[in-house]
Amino acid sequence: MLAGELRAAGAEVTFACAEGFAALAEAAGVAFAPLTVGRNANTGIARRTVQAEGEAGRLEEFLEATRDGAVPALLVQARHRRADMLAEPERVLEELRALHARHPADWYVVDQLSYAATLALHCLDLPYATFCPGHPSYLPAEPGALFGVPYAWPQAVRPTAADLQTLRGEAQANDFSFTALFARFIARHAPHRPVPRRAFALCSPHAVVLNYPQLDWLPRRPEGPAYVFSGHLTPTGTLDPGPFWNAEVVRLRRAGPRLVLVALGTFLSARGDVLESVTRGILAERPDTSVILAAGDQAAALAGLAGPRVAVAATVPQQALLRHVDAMVHHGGNNSFTECLAAGVPALVLPFSSDQFSVAHDAERSGAGLCLDPHRLDPKEAGRAVSALLDAPGDALEELRGHVHAHGPRRAARELTALMA
Repeated sequence: MLAGELRAAGAEVTFACAEGFAALAEAAGVAFAPLTVGRNANTGIARRTVQAEGEAGRLEEFLEATRDGAVPALLVQARHRRADMLAEPERVLEELRALHARHPADWYVVDQLSYAATLALHCLDLPYATFCPGHPSYLPAEPGALFGVPYAWPQAVRPTAADLQTLRGEAQANDFSFTALFARFIARHAPHRPVPRRAFALCSPHAVVLNYPQLDWLPRRPEGPAYVFSGHLTPTGTLDPGPFWNAEVVRLRRAGPRLVLVALGTFLSARGDVLESVTRGILAERPDTSVILAAGDQAAALAGLAGPRVAVAATVPQQALLRHVDAMVHHGGNNSFTECLAAGVPALVLPFSSDQFSVAHDAERSGAGLCLDPHRLDPKEAGRAVSALLDAPGDALEELRGHVHAHGPRRAARELTALMA
């Protein structure tokens, strides 16, 4: 979306990414160049994506850890991060050097989580802007802030002091190790370039685009760059979910005039137990409500839920369907959160890992939704939470919707172009 809007703003854009995402460049009307930055891949449903050696095993270990609770899942992520913090940085450096030689760019936009690409651009002293796809706290600035430790927790998920201490210890070790890796790499390949004080906070000195609303209580960010809050990165026009889903919406609303979308993202759709609990809870608590269930690779296993009030599919056109539903249940992913804000749809957030706890906290505090702990999820409790969202007045959400619409991808692209000119 950002690439397409940059093109619309007058820039000549090349989208450099793994081959599996070439279709995104075509859809945005921009050029494509192959560039693989990390080993992990996710092109729709994580378990169905062809992964590099060892990555499928890590995915299963992570999914199993989500069954044990918030801190166990975060600890597994921290340990995976330490084992593979900087995948093939020399190769990424050389590929970016060669790409720039073939097609010199005035400036780059780099995913903040693509650390090898950021480090390569830093070493090559090429101008770049940072795009932060997750929660703004992914760029730690406060003295006690650590990547991998939520800056705030939702009310339903409150780890013990001992668990938090363990998590902070793992995250602190990663912080030290990652910064040391950066320092050694820079000393070897670009000794004239400065070494960042904290590797996780390394970002563009010029501009950072945050795919997030500008909430008053967000933590402090690294000083230096200008920050562009995009609010959301969904298409500005009306999206059509297509003939099949248009017909399904009509069918489902005949059976239950209220409609809820349940989707846990490309990784966590593997938690079929949670998907089933939520769906059954909604059906039992709200006889007037139907459900669209995005079940990933669990679609066949959950096919028995399908009926007059339930549609089950492996994947759904989420952005388009949000204009047709009354509420959503999601995992606290940044995209789901901001897409719900853009559509004015309240959400029940079930956070499992990563920055999802921070997003869930912000959803609660802003009035955009409610949060439950998926580790201790009771179907009746989930149904009641969704029911509360369906019945609650949406004043706070409508104000947020106005805020994110006043920003959006087109404005973000124009601001970014001006800052990088």
